[in-house]
Amino acid sequence: MKIKTLITAAAAFGMMAGAAHADVKFGALFPFSGGLALLGEESFRGVELAVEEINAKGGVQGEKVVLVRGDAVDNNQAIGEARRLISREGVVGIIGTYSSSRSIAASQVAELSGIPYFELGAVADEVTGRGLEYLFRTNPTADTMGEMIVQMIVDEVAPGLGKEPGDLKIGIIHEDSAYGTSVAGHQKNYGEAAGLDIVTIQAYPTSTVDMSSLVLSLKDQGVDVVLQTAYQNDAILFLNQAVEADYHPAAIIGGGGGYSLTATAEAVGENMNNVLDVDFTQYAVNHEFTPGIEDFLTAYREKYGEEPRSGHSLNNYVGAMAVLQGIDKGSSFKPDDIVAAVKAIDIPEGETAAGYGVKFGENNQNERAKMMGLQWQDGKLVTVYPREAAVAEFNIGD
Repeated sequence: MKIKTLITAAAAFGMMAGAAHADVKFGALFPFSGGLALLGEESFRGVELAVEEINAKGGVQGEKVVLVRGDAVDNNQAIGEARRLISREGVVGIIGTYSSSRSIAASQVAELSGIPYFELGAVADEVTGRGLEYLFRTNPTADTMGEMIVQMIVDEVAPGLGKEPGDLKIGIIHEDSAYGTSVAGHQKNYGEAAGLDIVTIQAYPTSTVDMSSLVLSLKDQGVDVVLQTAYQNDAILFLNQAVEADYHPAAIIGGGGGYSLTATAEAVGENMNNVLDVDFTQYAVNHEFTPGIEDFLTAYREKYGEEPRSGHSLNNYVGAMAVLQGIDKGSSFKPDDIVAAVKAIDIPEGETAAGYGVKFGENNQNERAKMMGLQWQDGKLVTVYPREAAVAEFNIGD
């Protein structure tokens, strides 16, 4: 009996010791291949850095976080990979996904399975507009983007051109997925409310290989300010074909995506100078406004041996840190306990490396998430708006 008791006690101790060093799996569902791979990989890097930092401090609820990758190369693959992560890998939550349409598809799978899904980068309205119980979004939205773009036109672009906002002819062009459609809709609504003259709204397929007719349409209508919501390839295509057609609008304002990528600037060259953008927090920003950004940059450079390619890595890092730290305060990894822990997150504005806070409100959307106004100047994407976050002045009308 004594031997049996000792064996039982040893086994119990071993189980406890094993539990103390157990792993907890989270799915990392991003487009790692295909046309959106660059920003997918960049987004993943932010999550990866957050997990490494969390694990170095003891993990989450005493367990080491392990990321299991899933490749959301398209919507169907996003659905299939979400199912695999849940049923075969046994993840307790999924982190993703950057692409709005793929996030919408995959998060529906997670919702039906009762598994929490944390969106850190997709902006389309429908992501949180469906009222899902297990979906949380940490990043700012298409509504935020559309509103800030119009604010910049009114506050900075029009005065810089010596015109009244209503005297400018505005053209809205966008890729036709949930991302581009959502942003364009808000640009239209906020623009009309501000008295802007929106002369055209045109959608196109993301996969388009020729935008010459669209460029000529904008030129013929005398569009002064072009608002484009695009991924990388279509942003490059429009900017290059505009130059080829000798079309030089007074201002071009991108809606994140390809307009925030160093690779886009490299492909377009000097014609990228003075192009404006509204997107997630980037790196040329007032660091007093973004505490912790210098430590993030150091960690990024040490791990990947290069500069960040987009602010998506920073914003995914901020989102992942907030979510994992919130779950760490929870009582278990059961879905409802994770949801309760995440709903309790309350990070004030100005206390993250992205400059915004985290608190989930209606439809589990982070109500403190904000975007920045940016401009390409001398090959660098610098923050110009709002003024308290800016490191450079607007360069308009030169």
